[in-house]
Amino acid sequence: MRYEIRVEGHLSETLAKAFPELSRVEMSGQTVLYGPVVDEAHLYGLLARCQSLGLRVVEMRRLPE
Repeated sequence: MRYEIRVEGHLSETLAKAFPELSRVEMSGQTVLYGPVVDEAHLYGLLARCQSLGLRVVEMRRLPE
């Protein structure tokens, strides 16, 4: 499965390193993190990481294969 997680603002290099398994692109005041998600536990872990880093998730969606 591949997912896209959009967060508000642009991530610093330090924050981006918290998501080594995901690629990122910045656009229109948001950062889009995207890449493979192994299972539901991995997905919840990514969301928990966002929360613990104080990132505001704007949108999350599963990408077509």
